[in-house]
Amino acid sequence: MPNPVLPATYRRVMLKISGEALMGDQGYGLHPPTVARIAAEVKSVHDLGVEICMVIGGGNVFRGLQGSAQGMERTTADYMGMLATVMNALAMQSALEALDIHTRVISAIRMDEVAEPYIRRRAVRHLEKKRVCIFAAGTGNPYFTTDTAATLRASEMACEAIFKGTKVDGVYDKDPQKHDDAKHYERITYDEVLQQHLGVMDASAIALARENHLPIIVFSLDEPGGFCGILRGEGTYTRVSD
Repeated sequence: MPNPVLPATYRRVMLKISGEALMGDQGYGLHPPTVARIAAEVKSVHDLGVEICMVIGGGNVFRGLQGSAQGMERTTADYMGMLATVMNALAMQSALEALDIHTRVISAIRMDEVAEPYIRRRAVRHLEKKRVCIFAAGTGNPYFTTDTAATLRASEMACEAIFKGTKVDGVYDKDPQKHDDAKHYERITYDEVLQQHLGVMDASAIALARENHLPIIVFSLDEPGGFCGILRGEGTYTRVSD
């Protein structure tokens, strides 16, 4: 049975994916066929008339927290991680434009030769013109994850939901890839996610989403047609909300 909690479609959404999602079966970097597959998923939703924002992590290239753990100064490591997200955003832009989808990469750190600076009103106008906006470089500040950046930009852009693409089809009480008896949640509250440490997003992102009543839809990015299917009211996912 289709999960009944979503409307048939949304007007404007945020898609948050990890940098690791772009690796494919590789252990590092970008896997062009995987980037192209994700771009095709985005196109299928764009073709429904939905306005799309994106935030992509940088963990496939460099993760600031890991660099810090290995002795690098945290602020420097985080800025390096932000630069990795710009690389991923440019790769996704290239893949989308190969599908004739107009895009803008919008960076929280100025690098005018490759990306636009973040100006909220300009970004909103791009969305109104049906351009996919890929927000890069996180919030532009160290100590904040791309989960928090996605929630912040989704709030600023007046998105109606955050779609969090993962390797599993929703939120479970434990890792379903390790435990056959893992329980899938169709619906769960922000507070329950925080209290049970379910790892949907970091605590700052969950708190910001709760404050702005912004639902988070967790679904499998590996399921072909999954993104579009959920917007049609099909498939399996978890809705995190009040």
